[in-house]
Amino acid sequence: MYRDRTVSLVVPAYNEEATIGAVVDEFRTVPHIDEIVVVDNNCSDRTAEIARAAGARVVQESRPGYGAALLRGMSEAKGDLLVLTEADGSFAARDVEKLLIYLDDAGMVMGTRTTRQMVEQGANMRFLLRWGNVFMAKLLQLLWLRPDEPRFTDVGCTFRALTRDTFEAIRPRLTQTGPAFSPEMMCAALIERRRVIEIPVTYRQRAGGESKHSDSFRRQARTAWSMFKAIVRKRLGSLFGPRIKANSPRTAPRPQPEQ
Repeated sequence: MYRDRTVSLVVPAYNEEATIGAVVDEFRTVPHIDEIVVVDNNCSDRTAEIARAAGARVVQESRPGYGAALLRGMSEAKGDLLVLTEADGSFAARDVEKLLIYLDDAGMVMGTRTTRQMVEQGANMRFLLRWGNVFMAKLLQLLWLRPDEPRFTDVGCTFRALTRDTFEAIRPRLTQTGPAFSPEMMCAALIERRRVIEIPVTYRQRAGGESKHSDSFRRQARTAWSMFKAIVRKRLGSLFGPRIKANSPRTAPRPQPEQ
């Protein structure tokens, strides 16, 4: 619990049996976290079993994709504050408190992996990937220069926190199932006039496996293109599309957990 508000950690996972146990163990040491929700996104290995044994609550999402898994996890989470992270061990549990502190001043707090002093040796933040994220973040920043004047340097960082109220407000606008879900969340929050701020977080080498979205130039290009389209469409939709009414935090339906 953080300042009388409960905190849920949401971890999307696809075949992360090599790392999920250590990730759950590390984040369980954070005193503010009340529950850890691991989303089994069609895992064919022992990810779900290991996560449960480590103390996480496991929910299932059959639609493939990072965005689909995160949407299910946030919908199933019980906390007033939601913290999102990865199952590969690339983010440090000690940074959770930083994210929560800044939620006192914002509806969503984004981590950024583009501060070189915070990127550890071996982390998956090579030159092209780093500056590609910076470019896309500046595009988003430019498109929302008026009236919000946000400051972003990273659209792909999956370590972030948001309030339950912010999630309920942006949920009707979340449609991406893949990595474009990350900037889509940022766009949706800005459309709903929620304050979004960015802070540096530690970025470490993956504890196991390869990234599903940036392990090759081809995948990086595909991910960048999907993010570009999502950002532009969200901005054009906010200016010329029909208004979307957000669900009330108290009445918004939540998906039923799969058995």
